[in-house]
Amino acid sequence: MDELELARQEIDRADAELAAAFVRRMEAASRIARYKIEQGLPVFDPAREARVLEQNAGRVASPPLREAYLRLLKCAMSLSRAYQRRLGAENDGALWVESERGGYGVTVARGALARAGELFDLDRRVLVVTDRGVPPAYAAGLAELCREPVMVTLDEGAAGKSLCGAERLWSVMLEHGFTRADCVCAVGGGSVGDAAGFAAACWMRGVDFYNVPTTLLAQADASIGGKTGLDQNGVKNLVGAFWPPKAVLIDPDLLKILPPRLLAEGMAEIVKMAVVSDGALLAEIEAGDPYEKIETLLLRALKIKRALVEADERDEGSRRLLNFGHTVGHGVEALAGGALYHGECVALGMLPMCTPALRARLIPLLQRLGLPTRCALEPERILAAALHDKKRTAQGIMAVFADEEGAGYCREISPDELKARIETGWNR
Repeated sequence: MDELELARQEIDRADAELAAAFVRRMEAASRIARYKIEQGLPVFDPAREARVLEQNAGRVASPPLREAYLRLLKCAMSLSRAYQRRLGAENDGALWVESERGGYGVTVARGALARAGELFDLDRRVLVVTDRGVPPAYAAGLAELCREPVMVTLDEGAAGKSLCGAERLWSVMLEHGFTRADCVCAVGGGSVGDAAGFAAACWMRGVDFYNVPTTLLAQADASIGGKTGLDQNGVKNLVGAFWPPKAVLIDPDLLKILPPRLLAEGMAEIVKMAVVSDGALLAEIEAGDPYEKIETLLLRALKIKRALVEADERDEGSRRLLNFGHTVGHGVEALAGGALYHGECVALGMLPMCTPALRARLIPLLQRLGLPTRCALEPERILAAALHDKKRTAQGIMAVFADEEGAGYCREISPDELKARIETGWNR
């Protein structure tokens, strides 16, 4: 056996020992988490972590290896903190999402809007952002819980989700003397969250952002993940930033006044996540009336998105699965001129990217949910609009496909293949 093979075997043994040590460490971290929860202690103990690093620095003699080992130890402590936060934050109606900025809690509960004062840090100056399509009582109710609320109502949809909309928010923040200690809170649909989140990301290089999504579409999809964005020259989300919220509040009671078409739009995103990641969830949606179990479906969909976001917060790999239906859907949306909602376009965009067998299963489900399955727009125009997508490559575009439920995947597609799929993806 040569020296190379011997060294590899030694690494294999060390990796096995490291895996066993990691399991022991995380088991101990869970015991610590339970104790801290019972005693009301904070997860992060900087003095303790500093002592651990100091104690371990002398255990590795080689300076270069010592530096590398301390980086590894810092990473392990970060994972322990994340694990403890998740154990402490989660219950039947709550999720914890790890992010580059330390993570945030997502509360899903009926009547939760009235609890915003305990779930958000509102004891400061708060820019409360909503739009004209949101019932005024929602934002007003949250403003009553703020020490110093400043209300801004944007125009609906694309008009508010624009550079002009963001500039208006910054002007109000300047006028009222907002500092880095203040925050922004969105109360509305995805457009409100995108505009308010982007304004928060840019103001003084970033202030705290809270999100109260009021549509099923925003609750199921845009509420977590940290993407903010503005439309530019008719192209969706062309200007944006990754800026995770400090916390998210999802109140299913806010959906009671939504018309059926807006509820269906949100269901399209839940179907999307089921098709690419969870075949059992797709079966659950198909069984009975999905709107009667919306809290359960929301939580399951959010857990799918959380897993993808935590693995790929910057949208460079597995998170791209969440773009299922969006490549073609964004092209349809750009040409529809407001006649179709975003979720309706996503529903249409899913069908060309499925196998015929999966498409045959999806069509009756989408129809039962009140979503479109036919599109009369010319394939050439859809293709041209779709090629403006941010995921454009030198050879074509990176798109998401599903050959069977729960098993989405990404690959590059040429313009010619995309056009062929558009031509055969719908019953015209």
